[in-house]
Amino acid sequence: MTSPAHPRSRHRSAGPTRTPLSDARDVTQAALAATGRRTGAVVATSGLAVSLLAVPASAATPSENDARLTAVDLAPLTAAARAVVDAAPVAASPAGAIWTFENPATAAVTPPPPPPVVEERPARQEAASRSNARAEAPPAPAASIGAPPPASANGSVVVELASGLVGVPYVYGGTTPSGFDCSGFTSYVYAQAGITIPRTSTAQRDAGTVVPRDQAQPGDLIWSPGHIAIYAGGNLQVDAPVPGKSVQIREIWQSDPLFIRIG
Repeated sequence: MTSPAHPRSRHRSAGPTRTPLSDARDVTQAALAATGRRTGAVVATSGLAVSLLAVPASAATPSENDARLTAVDLAPLTAAARAVVDAAPVAASPAGAIWTFENPATAAVTPPPPPPVVEERPARQEAASRSNARAEAPPAPAASIGAPPPASANGSVVVELASGLVGVPYVYGGTTPSGFDCSGFTSYVYAQAGITIPRTSTAQRDAGTVVPRDQAQPGDLIWSPGHIAIYAGGNLQVDAPVPGKSVQIREIWQSDPLFIRIG
């Protein structure tokens, strides 16, 4: 006897094994896909192109991940960006444009030389230098100095020598024919006659003998405070007077001079 036939049971084919981890993965990928679509829509309205690919770190194999990648279509974005670039203004220069640069002219200016340095010297040194310069100056030509002795000289050699120096300028401290002061003149004249007397007027006063005026002889010295001269006879004397003057024969002007005889 044949047993009655039983209808065969239909069974579903076994699907992929599901676990709590796989369920979490599927939920995450679905959320990322939705986020990618929203992001693509937002970016498309702003003229930018973005491709968002989300791959869960827990993906099992590359094949499973590739099947679930979410891609954004970039074609509309590229066209919108190109339209923006094409609409931008373009700056261009004419073909015949010439570039020029201003170069102001310059001139070299030579600075003036520094002023010469003048060394200041003390007043005493300056005065001594002037005196030395006058003392070292060459004597004046013989034709410009000298005078004949006066008749009252009575042949005195001293008066004759003194008259030959008329015209020599007065120089303070001078003792040569380049220039004399009063005592330098008398000491020089006496030295030419072979007689040595002191240098200063005070010392010359004490070097001889005082004689009365009416007994004075040509060639004696005439002394007064601060000055000394050579007696030329009569009422005349030969002396080197004061700065700015020169040796001269002139009248005795002292009120009460001393007459000094040397030797």
